[in-house]
Amino acid sequence: MRRTLFRLLGRPLAATCAATVVLGLLTSAPRTTEPDPAVPAAASESTATVFYYTKTRNWSSYALHYAPDGGPWTTVPGVAMQAACTDWVKRTVSLGSASGLTATFNDTAGVWDNNAGKNYALGTGDITVKDGVVAHSDPCDGSGSDPEPSPQPDDPHTASVYYSTAMVGWSTTNLHYRPAGGSWTTVPGVGMEAACTGWVRKSVDLGAATTMLATFNNGNGVWDNNNGADYTVPAGLTTVKDNKVTAAATDPCAAETPDTQAPTAPSKVSASADGVSVVLTWDPSTDDRGVTKYQVTRTGGTKGTAVSDVGSTVYSDTGLEARTAYSYTVRAVDAAGNVSSASAAASATTGEKPTAPAPGKPLGTDPRKDPIYFVLTARFNDGDSANNRGGSQHTKSGNAADDDPMFRGDFKGLVEKLDYIKGLGMSAVWITPVVLNRSDYDYHGYHGYDFYEVDSRLESAGASYQDLIDAAHAKGMKIYQDVVYNHSSRWGAKGLFTHKVYGVRDAQWSWYYDEKNEGFEYDGLTVEPKSGKSYYNGDLWSTAEPSGNTCVNWGTPTRSTSPEGYRIYNCQWPSPTSGMFPKAYYHNCWIGNWEGEDSRSCWLHEDLADFDTESTPVQNYLIGAYDKYIDMGVDGFRVDTAVHVPRTTWNRRFLPAIQERVTQRFGAEAAKNFFVFGEVAAFVNDKWNRGSVNHSAQFYTWKERKEYSADDEKAALEMYDYEQQQGTGSQPTSTNAFLDGNAYHSPDHSRFSGMNVIDMRMHMNFGDAGNAYNNGRDSDDSYNDATYNVVYVDSHDYGPNKSSERYAGGTDAWAENMSLMWTFRGIPTLYYGSEIEFQAGKKIDCGPTCPLATTGRAYYGAHLAGDVKASDFGTVASASGAVADTLAKPLVKHVQRLNQIRRAVPALQMGQYSTQGITGSMAYKRRYTDAASGTDSFALVTVSGGATYTGIPNGTYKDAVTGAAQVVTGGTLAVPAPGKGNLRVYVLDLGGRNAAPGRIGSAGAYLK
Repeated sequence: MRRTLFRLLGRPLAATCAATVVLGLLTSAPRTTEPDPAVPAAASESTATVFYYTKTRNWSSYALHYAPDGGPWTTVPGVAMQAACTDWVKRTVSLGSASGLTATFNDTAGVWDNNAGKNYALGTGDITVKDGVVAHSDPCDGSGSDPEPSPQPDDPHTASVYYSTAMVGWSTTNLHYRPAGGSWTTVPGVGMEAACTGWVRKSVDLGAATTMLATFNNGNGVWDNNNGADYTVPAGLTTVKDNKVTAAATDPCAAETPDTQAPTAPSKVSASADGVSVVLTWDPSTDDRGVTKYQVTRTGGTKGTAVSDVGSTVYSDTGLEARTAYSYTVRAVDAAGNVSSASAAASATTGEKPTAPAPGKPLGTDPRKDPIYFVLTARFNDGDSANNRGGSQHTKSGNAADDDPMFRGDFKGLVEKLDYIKGLGMSAVWITPVVLNRSDYDYHGYHGYDFYEVDSRLESAGASYQDLIDAAHAKGMKIYQDVVYNHSSRWGAKGLFTHKVYGVRDAQWSWYYDEKNEGFEYDGLTVEPKSGKSYYNGDLWSTAEPSGNTCVNWGTPTRSTSPEGYRIYNCQWPSPTSGMFPKAYYHNCWIGNWEGEDSRSCWLHEDLADFDTESTPVQNYLIGAYDKYIDMGVDGFRVDTAVHVPRTTWNRRFLPAIQERVTQRFGAEAAKNFFVFGEVAAFVNDKWNRGSVNHSAQFYTWKERKEYSADDEKAALEMYDYEQQQGTGSQPTSTNAFLDGNAYHSPDHSRFSGMNVIDMRMHMNFGDAGNAYNNGRDSDDSYNDATYNVVYVDSHDYGPNKSSERYAGGTDAWAENMSLMWTFRGIPTLYYGSEIEFQAGKKIDCGPTCPLATTGRAYYGAHLAGDVKASDFGTVASASGAVADTLAKPLVKHVQRLNQIRRAVPALQMGQYSTQGITGSMAYKRRYTDAASGTDSFALVTVSGGATYTGIPNGTYKDAVTGAAQVVTGGTLAVPAPGKGNLRVYVLDLGGRNAAPGRIGSAGAYLK
């Protein structure tokens, strides 16, 4: 990343802890029983002594470039720093009356500490900056290195604390504490020193006390909140691990020697340019204790040298100068700060700056606010007939007879109908994969061929993918991109590995194998002139055995024939057992047990070549590809076939890479709200998928809870075996979705993996709303936070109970399902056309054996013809033509009003829930409280049936459906049954900005 001198507003250190979420790791700030004391003002002016850790940079000189809060910056490169002690330099600066400074560091010759594109916000007094983390201490006090008194377990007034960092992964840890009867340290506390692998330590003089309250943080706003409670730590030697305090403990590092061994240098560094971007990949380094990050150094161009910290083994460098040569080297860093030697250099020369629109940025708001509308882009609305393509199955499928090519809808058509979706009240659009596909029937997008290119059959002049993202954002709508990490097309993945099959253009097969055209490159859209096909395959086959072929018995005839009676040859068709796919990139087996380990390491289908996702080249390829779409400003990823990739690989590689890239490009707040939700296809009605935790949706919402082998292949097997042995009864649980009585509590996301999930259990049971509700809440304690679950009735794959047809329960049942989805925890999601019961009862997918027009993936555009303008979410200003008739349907009116109500009541969007003290079949109370915005929203909901609520706060409650008001004085409120598909939402009137809205919208066929 290029170094930019940001002029950011100063952030003086607060005297109290603010609730912060960074990268979805740890959330709430520690609860203290008394406020931290304010930082005392100096008698005349304040000063800051800034210590900077040199071991990971190894510069020959250091400069501090800074600006006192509210003051001007120093002249570049800033003021020189002096040697302080081993591995540290320092500089004391006068701040005048300022209470802090904004700063960055450089080598005085143009190389900067880019801190992920942000300046450091520092306070006053002694400040350390180490590996991007700010803490308060003097690392050179007394001995020329970080002092650490020897543990004194027999001293009743000394606490020697060892803290396990295995679960938090911090590179720097601070101890914030208060001796009994004393005062809290100034936030963030005192720095702890590395003790041994996975442990840091600090000894504290308690004065006259024998215990202290304590909590821990990374010095940059991320806290171990211990479920909202401080730790009580006694004198003596104490360990704190996994939220457990062990007093009078043994030294966990007694037998371990200090880590002084540096990692090996990264190998196989490769750089490739794409326009004015460069993608850099390398093989991982090895280390006796484990590598924690890499440092990428770039030289070239007019902006000088830049150094960037990277957590994965792929780095996308963007915004470079055109037609410019760049060189890169990579170093590895371990947890002890040991740095490897530099890798061999890799070079790339950029091309021309693309003329495409500048990348956008995600909207970055809480995803629970945004109901999702799911479209198969190619089947939704046709804005440009010039990019329509039928493919090789056009006639066989019956689509030709219907004049209905499989690729029919496009981004232009979707842009033209964003107002229809907004008029429904939906503020997020989930679209099927956009990458270039290649197969005989690939309109759905799940047969990825070139993951770095957008499929040309979806784009038009003025309606590129970037244009769609920008158009949606301009309307306040998000784009969630469907992504596939598990597999490619059966023809491989361009840029990683593509193979050749045996083919001979003889009298039998010349109709199938197109003549090679060396100057033609498949893009799905362009018609190859010799064959007259856009689905040209001349590059996929070879009669002569290709160099490096691994397929056995190349080209020898078999005893089998095609349906036409033509002889089949060995290596004529891709499969996992053909030998065509190298084990370095792909798995070579079929799934035998869908609840076994092989479901994560074998092929699902012949069209879905299963990546070896534990392979570094595969990881690099996929991370680099999806970085491109993050950079375009998408708001989140729906992850296809997530269950078929080991959780260790998600948690080690792909999820951190997503967070790292979003943070790098758009900041920590955007990363927190970048919504990743996985498809963990558990098609059963029990809480745990046939007793297998590894195949259950909620399993993927958690971090790993122990260390595994550094080798990803081995780690996947170790984790699988360990968690299967632990079983369902020993899995982690959470209260994040539940109220504490009537009170909302800060959720604990410290063990959140970074992946939310589709609520498969509710989906399976939505044949009846009551079943969906009871099954859903039965599982909610096993998700990290079920309020983020994506909830739908049917989709492009299945209806309830694994039905292969679109839901056909009737309009009343649909209305009841929607009333539940829009008021219960989770994010309501609607498959395109369900608002008019489109194709109800039709088979969802029959491949090319029947016309698409007869299926649940039929073209929807005829229902959208005409003009529509939305004035707000859930409100249509004008509509004409067929779309006006569509918008008049009863379920459309129902979902519009549900969206209006949900948008007006924060408790329905982000609230926790409880059924305590409530009678009723589908009745619950929800609350959401946010001190920062002053929001407090409390609502009582009943779906269809009557309900009685006891033990609730007294006050006036107003129904958002009817406007009726009830005054509660004795903690009880009773609601008569509103009827199937109807609803009651009684909101407590708390006055001011939290006043109950009363009746929202107009009565319809159901909400009345």
